[in-house]
Amino acid sequence: MNRPYCFVLTAVFSALFFASASADERPNVLWIYVDDMSDWIGCYGYELAESPNIDQLALEGTRFENAFMPAPVCSATRSALITGTMQTSHGLHHHRTMVKKPLPESISTIPELFRAAGYVTFNEQKEDYNFTRDRDRLYSRDFKRPKMKGHLVGRDVSWLKQLQGKKFFGQIQLKGGKFGGETGSKFPAESRLDPSKVTVPPYYPDDPVIRNAIARHYEQVAETDEQVGAIIAALKEYGLYENTVIFFFTDHGVPLPRAKQFIYEDGAKVPLIVSGPKIARGKVRDDLVNGIDISAATLSVAGIEIPDTVEGKDFLSDNYQKQKYIIAARDRCGIAVDRIRAVRSQKFRYVQNFQTDRPLYQPQYRDKFASIMRLRELFAEGKLTPVQASYHSHAARPKEELYELESDPHQVNNLAKNPKFASVMTEHRDALTSWIKATDDKGQYPASEAELKAVFDYAKGKVASPEFDFLKLAEEK
Repeated sequence: MNRPYCFVLTAVFSALFFASASADERPNVLWIYVDDMSDWIGCYGYELAESPNIDQLALEGTRFENAFMPAPVCSATRSALITGTMQTSHGLHHHRTMVKKPLPESISTIPELFRAAGYVTFNEQKEDYNFTRDRDRLYSRDFKRPKMKGHLVGRDVSWLKQLQGKKFFGQIQLKGGKFGGETGSKFPAESRLDPSKVTVPPYYPDDPVIRNAIARHYEQVAETDEQVGAIIAALKEYGLYENTVIFFFTDHGVPLPRAKQFIYEDGAKVPLIVSGPKIARGKVRDDLVNGIDISAATLSVAGIEIPDTVEGKDFLSDNYQKQKYIIAARDRCGIAVDRIRAVRSQKFRYVQNFQTDRPLYQPQYRDKFASIMRLRELFAEGKLTPVQASYHSHAARPKEELYELESDPHQVNNLAKNPKFASVMTEHRDALTSWIKATDDKGQYPASEAELKAVFDYAKGKVASPEFDFLKLAEEK
């Protein structure tokens, strides 16, 4: 039986089955999915944040203190969550995949599973998946998407009215840390928050450009909060709120130099709030959550069987067992070829760098960001501390890193060679090695020449990673 015909039959039978269940037994599910935003929110203890709507959502639901995305960049994370699998399991790990392949037919995406259960599915804007699949298989044709560029910006969410009387699984994308963005000029637009009030972590210099970038992120959080408020108000106005489970989360951390694209805490740690029917109110959990666990929990709250292909764990289940480790992976991001893996346990973050022949801050598209531009200037002038300068140096990049998070929350004191932590190193290293082998981590295999050539051509030959040298030599000949 061919796949499309089988999918239709499954949808029909599932719809008939679920039709017998009462409306209260089948909640709607909404992902409020935010770009490039850390958990710098009031309910997470950040006093400078203006986030009353998100804070209220947390009071009405469950807030997770230790949620981490499987990748610190959007396309890899989004590919992971929509499939419920680690992006490394199916070759979806490179950011800006230039040669996209069809997703294996053995894998059903989360919206496909909801459609098979009789739900209307929609994604209001951004997708950015590192695979191909007919969009009509994921999202309902009869849902009218709002006409706007990029993500939802503003307060008009009246288009939610069309969901009245329907069961839905939806994704609303917010700009988050991309709101206002980096200008590309030497100094970015100023924030409304006084930069003198922010705290500059020790891995950045205390510089006006860096202070302003940090202050601007608080403004981005405030803008996101107002949009969340507009969404919740619309859900209430149209009678949808009481029977909708809301998952609020971001795809990775703040777009600052040592956060986005890297798997330290600032890059991988995200806010996660779940609110709605049958979700514990006012609860705070500190157990470790992987972003792909959101996929499993999303299916679970709707009573949809979690298929074996989903690698995430249902953290809302009564018999859920806490996870000891969370794995994160960073691979090629645009023209910057790299491979980094991290293991997060309750007390430690272990990082393994597989490409120690290049600096952490490789040349790439972010070089036009004001914060990166300023850091490169200060590095050239010799005005950075040894820790700050190490991210620019070919020679200073270690093979392994280990950080004790309670005493060193900023992860600047590498304990990898400290004999007192030898057993901790072995434990985390073995956990990573076992995971790579068990999942056949696709990042361990070199990218194809076709993929590299596509990136090289897209970048018009302006690349620095040595993996592109064969193409440079071919051009010279």
